[in-house]
Amino acid sequence: MSNLLQLKNISAGYEGKTVLREVNLNVNPNDFVGIIGPNGGGKTTLLKVLLELIEPYQGSVVKKDGLRIGYLPQINTIDKKFPISVKEVILSGRHANNWKLGSNKKNAQKIDELLQFVGMNQYKDTAIGDLSGGQMQRIFLCRALISNPHLLILDEPNTYVDKTFEENLYNLLSELNKDMAILLVSHDVGTISSMVKTIACVNGGLHYHESNKITNEVLKSYNCPIEIISHGTVPHRVLKTHKHE
Repeated sequence: MSNLLQLKNISAGYEGKTVLREVNLNVNPNDFVGIIGPNGGGKTTLLKVLLELIEPYQGSVVKKDGLRIGYLPQINTIDKKFPISVKEVILSGRHANNWKLGSNKKNAQKIDELLQFVGMNQYKDTAIGDLSGGQMQRIFLCRALISNPHLLILDEPNTYVDKTFEENLYNLLSELNKDMAILLVSHDVGTISSMVKTIACVNGGLHYHESNKITNEVLKSYNCPIEIISHGTVPHRVLKTHKHE
């Protein structure tokens, strides 16, 4: 199987209400997919299906044998009063993929490499509760990477990241994409459009576009309520008004 992961004719939702219908998606090594769409369109449901947090009503999720997935959620619900250090949070990411790094020396070396990668090597022994929201987001990115994933899934990764680190974050993702596939959910497609390779619009279904360049005409044909506006050299994406059933 050359694909890392396949969604085949997936329909899914909650309490009998369908949110996604007949979704198909192939994820290959070194893909970098930007996932866009309106609130309520099914982006979160799509991620839950990918992560096997919910069972689809129909269809199947086919994964390559031994596939390791790293996940950076939009909101981390860790209790900041819980007495756990940065290095312990990062190490906890091993268990998501039943991934064992071996000796304590190798564990420590990997943690040092990741903290250096995100510019937080001096915080290894800091209590997680002493970090800002942006700093915590960087640590949870390290946690997502500790198992050397084949696929990295990020849900609005710049939610809590300070502006000084935001550009660095996108540069880091470009580096990571050399070694792994990335799925990135974001409303800020204007910023990431030069980075992602392809774009999937999720709005009840999934419409895949094999390019990072999308016109208003293409989005209209996909029934994706996003307007593209050119503003100098920086493209912007603005969500139009849309109706929910």
